[in-house]
Amino acid sequence: MDRLNKDNLHKIEFILNGKEEVGYAEPRMLLTDFLRHEIGATGTHVGCEHGVCGACTLLVDSQPVRSCLMLAVQIRGKTVQTIEGLANPDGSFGRLQEAFHQNFALQCGYCTPGMLMTLKALEESGVEITEESVRNALSGNICRCTGYTEIVRAALAAFGKDSKAAAKV
Repeated sequence: MDRLNKDNLHKIEFILNGKEEVGYAEPRMLLTDFLRHEIGATGTHVGCEHGVCGACTLLVDSQPVRSCLMLAVQIRGKTVQTIEGLANPDGSFGRLQEAFHQNFALQCGYCTPGMLMTLKALEESGVEITEESVRNALSGNICRCTGYTEIVRAALAAFGKDSKAAAKV
């Protein structure tokens, strides 16, 4: 916080992955920078910084947002879920993470947090999970390593769907 103008800091109280957090940020600080540098939640990745790639996607009040386009002060009083919040309480992989691991749905891993948070939002949306709905949800997330076959297969596996049957639809 030394690099910030301490006279212009705003107190930000919010819920992060189920736990109350308090931090301080200048009005112009982006949510990605706040989470990574002030709070220490480094799982959210910064990609394009223009809201195009989806690497920084996280959930704010259960809605997917590009955290590179949101100011930290905007989360005051809100609930934020990041990739760290998908793990099991013992720190082991959660269902979505395990499905990605088992289905080889990541290579460099840079896009993975945004992909997983987008899929979490899809799951919570109530939309029927199909190959088409997964592909539509992930259409705003860029992966340059895997293609999307393994990612879609992992998502369908995580949601208990048969990827072979879904491919026929």
